[in-house]
Amino acid sequence: MENGGGEIKWRFGGENEKITKAGKITIRGILDILKCSLDSNDDRTVIPLGHGDPSAFPSFRTSEVAEDAIVDAVRSANFNSYSPTVGILPARRAIAEHLSRDLPYELSPDDVFLTIGCTQAVEVALTVLARPGANILLPRPGFPYYEARASFNNLEYRHFDLLPDKGWEVDLDAVEALADENTVAMVIINPGNPCGNVFSYQHLKKVAETARRLGILVIADEVYDHLTFGSNPFVPMGVFGSIVPVLTLGSISKRWIVPGWRLGWLVTSDPNGVLKKTKIVQSIMGCLNISCDPATFIQGAIPHILENTKADFFNKIISLLRQSADICYEEIKEINCITCPHKPEGSMFVMVKLDTSPLEDITDDMDFCIKLAQEESVIVLPGRSLKFRTIIFQR
Repeated sequence: MENGGGEIKWRFGGENEKITKAGKITIRGILDILKCSLDSNDDRTVIPLGHGDPSAFPSFRTSEVAEDAIVDAVRSANFNSYSPTVGILPARRAIAEHLSRDLPYELSPDDVFLTIGCTQAVEVALTVLARPGANILLPRPGFPYYEARASFNNLEYRHFDLLPDKGWEVDLDAVEALADENTVAMVIINPGNPCGNVFSYQHLKKVAETARRLGILVIADEVYDHLTFGSNPFVPMGVFGSIVPVLTLGSISKRWIVPGWRLGWLVTSDPNGVLKKTKIVQSIMGCLNISCDPATFIQGAIPHILENTKADFFNKIISLLRQSADICYEEIKEINCITCPHKPEGSMFVMVKLDTSPLEDITDDMDFCIKLAQEESVIVLPGRSLKFRTIIFQR
């Protein structure tokens, strides 16, 4: 459209404030700020301790079994077409069998929906649950993508605390106090990101019982499943699916050290069929109908990857993580402004508390992280990005 002076008046443009707001509270948004703070004249190699991508470090590499499975899938020419919305059947069957090993009931391939990494599983879960007036309960500290996605979907979020003096357990009294008739779900992340904790069987059962009393489902983010090296073994939330319906989110990203392959899943761990009766399953399928799918050849490799990866591969990864956790925990004791309230027992992170009082010209955790990047070329995340006044770094 032209105005009187012959100048075109474009009908598009302007900032989409909803997208901008959501983007700023993600890990990537915070990392962008920190990377821009690096000194371009500093020729030292940047030490990136602010992300959950172990493949960036040479000591972590996926198994030859996984690499060969991808090559075989590509060369077979059987996986060059579009996949069904929910994912190809062999992959869904393999994931159902893989996860059922830790459950008191058998999952069906129909319980499994393939996603582009665990990130899309989060998107689908929150999109399905969003409705006018609804709210969701999120952990603090937590993974900020949940806040970003909830905000984008106009889904109100409320925070319950994780208790550092109790090994980062869920404050269940706070959960009950926060919930109301519009609460639809609560999120737990186990093993913990960013706290490095692993919930016990007894605590997870209490979580399930609390959610049941409130009439809400549990979204269990288990992308770090089985990456544990402390006193608590990994227990999937789906074990308690007969108490409360569970949406289990996972992927091969962390355990197989391949986050760039972008293969995840959303699983209905719900032997009583509550999620079908309440049309949640129908909504999941509808959501996937208007979104993208994981690459078909990656899906085609999944059965071979899950069935044939040897225990020694996983044992090596666990050993490296345990050594790193021990070193971090002991070395932190020598830094007078940083304390670690609970030694990490799982995942790939450690959450520490920052005391700014003995530091000069440091106002808060964000300021600390910016100046650490500027002066030492080391990137760690500020706790404010996780709704918590601490700092966190990948081990």
